[in-house]
Amino acid sequence: MRVMPAAPSREPSARRVWSVRNVRPSWTGTRSLAARTWSGHRLFIIVAIPAVLLRVDAELGYRWQAWFNDSFEYVQNTVHFNLDPTRASGYSVFLKILQPFHSYAVVTILQHLMGLAVAVMVYALARHRYRAPAWLATLATVPVLYDGFEIQLEHLILSDIPLLFLLFLATTMLLWNPAGPSLRTCAVVGLLLGIADCFRAVGLPLLAVFAVFMIIKRVSWRKVAATIVVCLIPVVAYAGVFDLEHGQLAMSDATGVFLYSRVMTFAECAKMSVPADELSLCTTVPPDKRPIAQAYIWTSESPLDRFPPSKFSPVPNQLAENFAIRAIEAQPLGYAKAVFDDTWRVFGWKRVIFPNAATYDEYLFSYHSLPIPAWDHANLGKYGSYAAAYSHGNPLTNVVAPFANIIRGYQRYVWLPGTVYGLILLLGAGGILLDWRRLGGDALLPWTISFALVVIPAATAEFDYRYVLPAAPFACLAAVMAFSSGTAGGRLVRRLAGRGDAAVGAGSEPTVSAEPSVSRGGAGTSAEAAVASSGPGSRESRSVSVSGGLRGLVGGSRQPSAPAVGSGDDQGDLTADNA
Repeated sequence: MRVMPAAPSREPSARRVWSVRNVRPSWTGTRSLAARTWSGHRLFIIVAIPAVLLRVDAELGYRWQAWFNDSFEYVQNTVHFNLDPTRASGYSVFLKILQPFHSYAVVTILQHLMGLAVAVMVYALARHRYRAPAWLATLATVPVLYDGFEIQLEHLILSDIPLLFLLFLATTMLLWNPAGPSLRTCAVVGLLLGIADCFRAVGLPLLAVFAVFMIIKRVSWRKVAATIVVCLIPVVAYAGVFDLEHGQLAMSDATGVFLYSRVMTFAECAKMSVPADELSLCTTVPPDKRPIAQAYIWTSESPLDRFPPSKFSPVPNQLAENFAIRAIEAQPLGYAKAVFDDTWRVFGWKRVIFPNAATYDEYLFSYHSLPIPAWDHANLGKYGSYAAAYSHGNPLTNVVAPFANIIRGYQRYVWLPGTVYGLILLLGAGGILLDWRRLGGDALLPWTISFALVVIPAATAEFDYRYVLPAAPFACLAAVMAFSSGTAGGRLVRRLAGRGDAAVGAGSEPTVSAEPSVSRGGAGTSAEAAVASSGPGSRESRSVSVSGGLRGLVGGSRQPSAPAVGSGDDQGDLTADNA
């Protein structure tokens, strides 16, 4: 007997029973997320809110930007849209992307947001990746949140804040996953470093710092190679365009000029073997009577002005570079002393007027706008300068009370002294040395970046206070990481606090593994495997190796297992602080 199948129901499927009228904007998920965020991060939020208000006050008090001498060159290159021979012009490309808005407010607001984003990244890495207490992770963000000079730097039309943001984003991406970065992540890190080098030439030397760190952490050669190759893509592209415009495959025509200025504070031609075509670069002024390094670039007394304009062209730049290398080879101690003296300026307790009063004043929230320089004037229709042509209006800073009075007075008293920055560096270095068995651990990367950011300018060109500000957040992060859970520094702190091994259980010495090496292929030791290998006779206290700390089985009660180190599923990073 054949049975006919039942007719399909004509009732609408449950998956299809919906209409536009039934859709209601539900705030349940949003409110739940806000509640969890506030519950887990209330201290950081409370500390960050006044920092946001200070930046709002700076925008309202100095509408809508602050000027530095270099700012006008960036804007001029943006309007012309060509590459500057004296410095990398990635920042001009950034300004060109924002030019359709014809507003400096868009630029400075984005830079203020970048500064706040760096603070969020410091907190996120310290709190969730390295399990720092909430108060310590928040404390690490204070210099970037509250330094008055940092806020003013964010308000200047300069490349330093985008550079800081790119470098910190690259650092965060490389360190975020306990199992190590994926191949795609390494490629993105390389791209960020390459773009950073187009903003300022310090980016390319930092590629070596990242590559060496990845090799130390045993990252696979494919990932290291991907980082390097992708980093070179924007660099080579930029150099190719520069070659088309200036006839030299390089990032600028100023590398040799700046290095020449560095050595002219000590170089003596009598101690060197100088060929005939470089003799015009010598000076008879004794070293102790010479001006500061910057004078050999920007003043008319520089021997470089003996060449036909401009000194920033391939021939004088190459001659200056050859001369500088000869000076370093002939007088290495003089070069070392010059680099040390300029680096030492970083750690002074007070800021001194350097290199001159005019330049120093441009790092302050002033009582009036910096005037548009004569060399920026141009006949661009109804606009008399490149700065005006960019904004389609008056480019002068509009100083508005009482907002300007508040941020100007604030900057006078609230900033990170160089000595405190030096102590933070020393603290991080101490924790790295304690962790020598792991070659310094993960803290080695941000600490080296911070140190490089203050030494590279002193070694290749000149000291400047604004070069110190991007270095501070890296030093703060390194100090927290060097004493985080699972490091030798962290164990020392616990012992000094009297908590040591007693917190785990008497009569058993826990085996706390260091954080896993950045994975070669994603393989790691899972919590379940560690428990299984401990044997049936060790139920009183079993240690499980996981990233960043100790997950044990106490009294035979099994705790929830951690994900495998190589799984890439770091669920702990997503939990609230009080979970």
